Amino acid sequence: MTTNDVLKNLTEYNVWANWRILKSLDRIQGDLPDYAQLMFSHVLNAQAIWIARITGTKSPVTVLQRHSLQELHQLHEQTSAKLAELYANADEAELNRTIEYTNTQGKAYSTKVQDILTHAINHATYHRGQVARELRLAGHEPINSDYVTYVRIQYGQDLEI
Repeated sequence: MTTNDVLKNLTEYNVWANWRILKSLDRIQGDLPDYAQLMFSHVLNAQAIWIARITGTKSPVTVLQRHSLQELHQLHEQTSAKLAELYANADEAELNRTIEYTNTQGKAYSTKVQDILTHAINHATYHRGQVARELRLAGHEPINSDYVTYVRIQYGQDLEI
């Protein structure tokens, strides 16, 4: 497996894992736990921001903008698959293209597209863990969004829940 195969798997995993978190949030009766809602909003906001940087467009969201469950579904549809699509449509030149951008604190950086995609996925995984923790603390059973679970389902070794 090449590095690019790994990145392809990870971008597809990210779509699946974000979808699983949404399924988990959909099951909650009443208000979502505040911090879980904020962190999952942040995951999808960050994806939108990175997509905007890669595509040279303006982000439709800010980094800590909070979204309703319905808005989270919409933002997931707009961003999770788009990250996978950006990878799927990228050749080596695009993956190695350097993006110049200013972060949310106003500091200028330059980063390769492949590193941005890797970061966006890793960042989402980190915060999905925080969402799971917050759900458990609020008395809800978090859904498993581990990469190995994704792989097992892909190979037919586990059933989708």
